[in-house]
Amino acid sequence: MSSEPRPPGEILLINKPYGWTSFQVVKKIKWVTRAKRVGHAGTLDPLATGLLLVCTEGSTRKIQELQDQEKEYTGTITLGNTTPSYDLETEANAFFPTEHITESKILEKTADFTGVISQLPPVFSAIKVDGKRAYKLAREGVATEMKPREITIKEFEITKIALPEIQFRVVCSKGTYIRSLAHDFARALGSGGHLSALCRTRIGEHSLENAVTPKEMEESRKSTS
Repeated sequence: MSSEPRPPGEILLINKPYGWTSFQVVKKIKWVTRAKRVGHAGTLDPLATGLLLVCTEGSTRKIQELQDQEKEYTGTITLGNTTPSYDLETEANAFFPTEHITESKILEKTADFTGVISQLPPVFSAIKVDGKRAYKLAREGVATEMKPREITIKEFEITKIALPEIQFRVVCSKGTYIRSLAHDFARALGSGGHLSALCRTRIGEHSLENAVTPKEMEESRKSTS
């Protein structure tokens, strides 16, 4: 006997709120849509906002294809201190000078982070090490050796400089950690830094401007039911 065909489903463009995990968004959308199968294409950290593609039912087959697409982000790097997580999830663990950093040096160094580069993922990441998530090991105080990976940064544009903050826009391949980019870029400037804000604005042809928050989706579904 053949199994019942899976409903076609939807690809939903969700604007993930600050502080939400990607799993929380999926759980909310599953409740709102009453879909049996729901998944997302590309995790966003809790402290990041922006576009999260959520697939339901038969559209979950497209998750890998969507994850492989080019992504665009905007964000802020704060210079002067580093954190173990490379963002605001953890407290500062080291402090660095910033007085020597000039606008021309910042703009000059972006070229070193464009094209195919080798990047070391942060220890606070979802990458599995010996079968366990790296961030879980990091929180337990277990030393973890991360392996570098090859990524592609198509565009790295500095949009505003107001030291110690640098605002940017980046277009990159899958597997790119913007937290690592922030950490490495600050180090290249002879300082230290961390990612203090991040928003994903595009995945492939899907744009944040067409996305809705989980609350907006819930209210929309209620009004049409």
